[in-house]
Amino acid sequence: MVHVLSSRTLLRPTDPERSREFYQRQLGLPVYREFGTGPERGTVYFLGGGFLEVSGRSETPPSPAVRLWLQVADLAETHRELVERGVEVVRPPLKEPWGLVEMWVADPDGVPIVLVEVPADHPLRYRPGI
Repeated sequence: MVHVLSSRTLLRPTDPERSREFYQRQLGLPVYREFGTGPERGTVYFLGGGFLEVSGRSETPPSPAVRLWLQVADLAETHRELVERGVEVVRPPLKEPWGLVEMWVADPDGVPIVLVEVPADHPLRYRPGI
């Protein structure tokens, strides 16, 4: 059995400075740590129970199969804040058939970011009889 102590998603952006500006200033993720120097230095952001590391550089954007799923407490407030910060909303908040409220944005390389609110009566938060 693998005993995981910590985890992080690694992104190699095509323009590291632009990506750091997006994740830190526009999305508002708090910085956990920074390392290295220069434009390709690493920045690790808090993602609730995990981390996002933006470091290095890639000639091509990440695969469209890469996505970030971020749960927030209040999606309407998050939507308002992100629009004020100039984040382009790919899809506005909608309640999905499975009961979650989701909104989609994308990072500068097109990585889809799904922002999710779990309603109080959703089975992820409330399971009657248990």
